[in-house]
Amino acid sequence: MTLFVGRSAPRSLYDTVSEASSAVVIREYSSSFGLASRLLGEPVRTQVRNVYALVRVADEIVDNPDPTLDRSARATMLDWLEGDVAHAMRTGYSGNLVVHAFARTAIAVGIEPAIVTPFFTSMRTDLDTRSHTQESFERYVYGSAEVVGLMCLRAFLAAPDAPPDPDAHYERLTPGARSLGAAFQKLNFVRDLSDDHDLLRRDYFPGLDVETFCEADRDRILDDVDADLRAAAAVVPELPPSSRRAVRAAHATFAELAQRLRAATPDEIRHTRVRVPTPVKLRLAASSLRGGRP
Repeated sequence: MTLFVGRSAPRSLYDTVSEASSAVVIREYSSSFGLASRLLGEPVRTQVRNVYALVRVADEIVDNPDPTLDRSARATMLDWLEGDVAHAMRTGYSGNLVVHAFARTAIAVGIEPAIVTPFFTSMRTDLDTRSHTQESFERYVYGSAEVVGLMCLRAFLAAPDAPPDPDAHYERLTPGARSLGAAFQKLNFVRDLSDDHDLLRRDYFPGLDVETFCEADRDRILDDVDADLRAAAAVVPELPPSSRRAVRAAHATFAELAQRLRAATPDEIRHTRVRVPTPVKLRLAASSLRGGRP
């Protein structure tokens, strides 16, 4: 009689479980992204979820407010995670379900270490940096958000309905993908201004005194965000149909958030977390299905 205890499960089952794990991470951590991702066609939907799940795990390592998790422990966990990702991108395997799913996507769509390394560099910055210069801020936003947009762009351009010569399209669409990632990150910085400053002891915007945050500060930051959103909107029509509607919905949701932040007082931004209500998100998603512009 053959005993099956201890035998490895077929790789296809492990792949399926790893991708299901990434979907759970996204569902629990991000309502806005979770909603928009449902508009992606397969296999892009699964691939993009795999990317974002890894991002969320790394974020959790550096952002978890548990005071018993000291800097050394966080740094060790981040080193382990980065090493595991690098190994899995070479071999196609990881014992970490989220890393395994990410590596499968990276190999399938052509995500290279050159855009993964800056992400971990930015995550590591959060362990030590309490305020930023303009140069370090730009470097941080690139690594923490713009490269995530580039990873997703690789997935978009590997879809069955993508145009030929994906590398040429990638180069042309790169500025828009980076701008969209930057806009999302800056908006999150604004609405998390209080938690970042008071809880995590981080000030991201260069030269900004959170204690005296005023309308001029708000408008200056949101003007910059609006410029990023315009740059991103210009390239959305060039995306493959399998990703265009979802990106349009995500863009519209964050544009709505920018408008709500601009309408909020500095005190409201400082002491509450401005959100886009779920019914509004659903309306924006429905509009994207009808082909509404970002």
